[in-house]
Amino acid sequence: MDVDHQTLVGIAKSWGLFYFLAFAVAVLIYAMWPSNRKRFDRAKKSTLDNDDEPLE
Repeated sequence: MDVDHQTLVGIAKSWGLFYFLAFAVAVLIYAMWPSNRKRFDRAKKSTLDNDDEPLE
């Protein structure tokens, strides 16, 4: 079975958007999952630690 360029372009155009949307929904579900809340809260606060104070 030969797969030419036009066939690949057709597949990418028709299924690429659905693949991208499914991946985006999966990432959103992962980010909003209740058991991941502690991990993301810790990451949010880690950028505001006391290490970023001016030197005296």
